[in-house]
Amino acid sequence: MFNAEKPSLDELPSSAQLIRSTAIAAASAVVILVTVVLPAEYNIDPTGIGGAIGLAEMGEIKTQLAEEAEADRQIMEAEDEQSSLLNDVFGLFVGAAHAQEAVVWRDEATFTLAPGDSADWKMEMDAGQVAEYRMLVEGGRVNFDLHGHGGGETVTYEKGRGSTGSEGEVTAAFDGQHGWFWRNRDSSDVTVTIQVRGEYSEFVQLD
Repeated sequence: MFNAEKPSLDELPSSAQLIRSTAIAAASAVVILVTVVLPAEYNIDPTGIGGAIGLAEMGEIKTQLAEEAEADRQIMEAEDEQSSLLNDVFGLFVGAAHAQEAVVWRDEATFTLAPGDSADWKMEMDAGQVAEYRMLVEGGRVNFDLHGHGGGETVTYEKGRGSTGSEGEVTAAFDGQHGWFWRNRDSSDVTVTIQVRGEYSEFVQLD
């Protein structure tokens, strides 16, 4: 086994040599940065060398790609914000529509008629007042008579046989009670829903 000889102090680099080597390395790094890295990566070519050897074109392409990516990102952000805004506006419209549907009818009554049973609901109205209605029938059909009476007067607005529902409006011919008499002539139970709104003081079930 052989031992390596220890170098003498004369063979070691001096401080001046170390400083000179460091300066050369730093200068080389600056030259590489200016002539290679800046043209190739950022399209910055202060010396013109990058353009001469084709690096500036590479840097220009990279810069354009970065700019296009940033533009695409901004467009996507704008589209996301617009979509979010449209969703919010749509949500407001839907919410308002649901709220309106929830309160559109001033009064509503639902009842079930067995075969042969009847029901009588009326609106208290003054002459000339107008009320809207919607009648829904489930499970079968009903006969109905939409009429009014009061002060010794009577009037028939509409009659229906085997009806499964209807809608319309009633204009009171005189002061009094105006509304419906239903009877189930089918052989099975039916459920009737009557919804009303408009000009009347109350909506009541008569005995």
